[in-house]
Amino acid sequence: MAVIEPLNQEILGGKQGKKYPSSTRLWHWLNFIMITGSLLTVAINSILFDRAQHNFVKSELMDAGASVSDKQAGAALHGLEDQVWGIHIYFGYALAALFLFRLMAEFFMPPAQRITPKIRKAYQAYFILKKEREAAKHELVVKGLYLIFYALLFIMVCTGLLLAFEDYTGIPLDINHTIKEFHGFCMYLILGFIVLHLAGVFLAERKDGKGIVSDMINGG
Repeated sequence: MAVIEPLNQEILGGKQGKKYPSSTRLWHWLNFIMITGSLLTVAINSILFDRAQHNFVKSELMDAGASVSDKQAGAALHGLEDQVWGIHIYFGYALAALFLFRLMAEFFMPPAQRITPKIRKAYQAYFILKKEREAAKHELVVKGLYLIFYALLFIMVCTGLLLAFEDYTGIPLDINHTIKEFHGFCMYLILGFIVLHLAGVFLAERKDGKGIVSDMINGG
């Protein structure tokens, strides 16, 4: 019983508000800004500077009195696209630095605030102690999703850096293309996680996790 009670308090702590260290809160909101900025640059290039816009660019330049060929219009559009990708790369550098910061912060946090002990406690409560199983199951699923998110971030950071330094890595073009495709695929998975995360926060605010957003701002 001496073991069960602390575990139950740890798992059910969400009902009374969680405590988030300043390093976690700083990482959370900076990561949110960088991921949002990164996704916005992808959206801009996909919508505004898509190859389908070549005719639009050519038409606008010709209306302004310029004599422009399809190749020249394409070059102008490609130049604008490259500038946006340059901003995307800087967001990627910031994400890489934040990911490294999160890894380092994990080692300096008190054991009770690290993700691995939390998963272990939820696992023990659900599979071994079999007490408060619904709460333990919820905690286990949530923390498991966070581990998947961290893994996706790691993949995005690594593949992004390989693409950013493709001129220096010596990786063949066909492999670089595969890396780019995989980088883009992981982006959609991260989008899926963001949707799940926002839905989870919304549901928590309506149920027993009220104040979770405030806790992530002021620490709980």
